[in-house]
Amino acid sequence: MKIWQLDFSQRIKNHSSAPLTRSNLSEVLKDYLRPNDKISALLKSGHLISLRRGLYVPGPATDLPLPASFLIANHLRGPSYVSLETALSFWGLIPERTFEVSSVTVRTSKKFTTPIGRFSYKQLSLPYYAFGIRRVEVADRQFALLASPEKAICDKIALTAKVNLRSAKQARSFLTEDLRIDPYALKTLDTEAMSIWLEDAPKKCSLNMLIEALKAL
Repeated sequence: MKIWQLDFSQRIKNHSSAPLTRSNLSEVLKDYLRPNDKISALLKSGHLISLRRGLYVPGPATDLPLPASFLIANHLRGPSYVSLETALSFWGLIPERTFEVSSVTVRTSKKFTTPIGRFSYKQLSLPYYAFGIRRVEVADRQFALLASPEKAICDKIALTAKVNLRSAKQARSFLTEDLRIDPYALKTLDTEAMSIWLEDAPKKCSLNMLIEALKAL
């Protein structure tokens, strides 16, 4: 292995707990006359992985761990937060593991297929977008923006095209049969917070039925 490659691994070690930006790399490679050529060489040698233009993570040749996938999702398309099935799985509300990181953004919906996995983003508008977001430690000293359990359920209903809940009974069926959420877990949800969001939320009728169903448990 070339000396400069070993040196590069050491240089980015303190930056590798989050995705690396072009600015990060320019600083790390400031001693080189042609940093862009050096970045290209690092990509070819496996010392860097490109997620999209201007955003990178350490490659396998560095022996450095990847940042947490939720943190990568926040950086890949921002502003955004992890939500929907991914957040529901994280909070232990649904039994399935998810193999695509699903997020919500104020920008247009988009999907990314990267060398380290798939990331999808669905659009929601302000001010509803900003409700129910938590900053969660998802790995050692790595913090990501994540929907609360309540917000993840609301987002799932708001962003699923064919879901229109017209009664509390239908809402409970959707939660326990379609999503397979344990009724005991549903009893822990904060309906007061959800009620505050309702005025600015999409699908107000469906979300109101959701709240009524939860209150009846």
